[in-house]
Amino acid sequence: MVTMTTSPFTLNRRGLLGTALATSAALTIGGPATAAATPVQRAPRTLPQTLTAAGRAHAVQTPGFPIHHLGLSWTGPQTAGTLWLRYADGWRSWGSPTAADSAGHDRHRTLLYVGAADAYEFTPAAGAKNVRLHAINTVDGPPTGSSPDRVRGWNGLTYLSRGGWGADESLRFEPDGTEKFPTAFFDVQTLSVHHTVTANADPDPAATVRAIYFFQCVTEDFGDIGYHLLIDQAGTVYEGRYSGPDPLPVFGPRRVGPHPSMVNGAHIGGFNAGNIGVAVLGDLTGTSPTAAARQALVTVLAALATSTRLNPLGTTNYVNPISGTTRTVSTIAGHQDWAPTECPGNTFYPQLPQLRLDVATAMGNTGTA
Repeated sequence: MVTMTTSPFTLNRRGLLGTALATSAALTIGGPATAAATPVQRAPRTLPQTLTAAGRAHAVQTPGFPIHHLGLSWTGPQTAGTLWLRYADGWRSWGSPTAADSAGHDRHRTLLYVGAADAYEFTPAAGAKNVRLHAINTVDGPPTGSSPDRVRGWNGLTYLSRGGWGADESLRFEPDGTEKFPTAFFDVQTLSVHHTVTANADPDPAATVRAIYFFQCVTEDFGDIGYHLLIDQAGTVYEGRYSGPDPLPVFGPRRVGPHPSMVNGAHIGGFNAGNIGVAVLGDLTGTSPTAAARQALVTVLAALATSTRLNPLGTTNYVNPISGTTRTVSTIAGHQDWAPTECPGNTFYPQLPQLRLDVATAMGNTGTA
């Protein structure tokens, strides 16, 4: 049993996740902007492509824009096939893309940062089926960061709303105007930590968030980005899954139980309802998050845990309110506690016990597990 002290966090409709830590302030939304507007950028367009043939070369594809990311999903072997990319100095072999994450059974997926290629050629591996490959353009599209009220910072922690990082909201809708992934709200039960298995030395994290959004929303057909919040190497926090027209991310307009209601995401298959997903940008398989990313993660998890009255040192007897599926996990869990995956990285996952302690300290918890 853990004894909790009174938390310094509060939650209100005009604040993001909380107002202050014992020694440092959390993120806020509303009021004058405290950071300058980011330069205008552009959200993704793509060359959608579905490959059905296996074992033979696919024609060279030239989408007409710089290819910074390729989203690839398939069923079958761990290796998807052979990829070549054309750059200004000629063709280079990417090698054989392998699964960064398995979505279940023999279905695999990976999002590749490839720089600025202008063409690609892909040969599916023998046995690879249902191959979907999207070249993602993170340059052309809706302007981002053009309004200063889209950027907020406090004590060095910066927040970007969906508009701030350039979410193309049209991607969430069917041609007839209906939402692909309609919002539904559930009582918060637990928090889960992820890594995105993208570039660690990321020259443009907002572009990576846009690429993840397209990959999950369109390539993987989730209907939106699956994570509720994302954090880059500099500690910037990004709003993920759409939760409504108000400025408050994650949470819904009303309670459905004893805790604030959260919008249903798509970050852990079978265990999404009631489970808030926070992802650190980068690949934490062989490296730890940066100090800035880790501190931002502590701040965000502390704010979420306090706002929802969750015990960061406890365990949760999770019950999926849709399917009835149950699982007992740490209240702050890693993706691999829920599913057969290496997420949030074999280097970072063993650090979660200390992360939970740091979150408890930030909340003013003087108890012990």
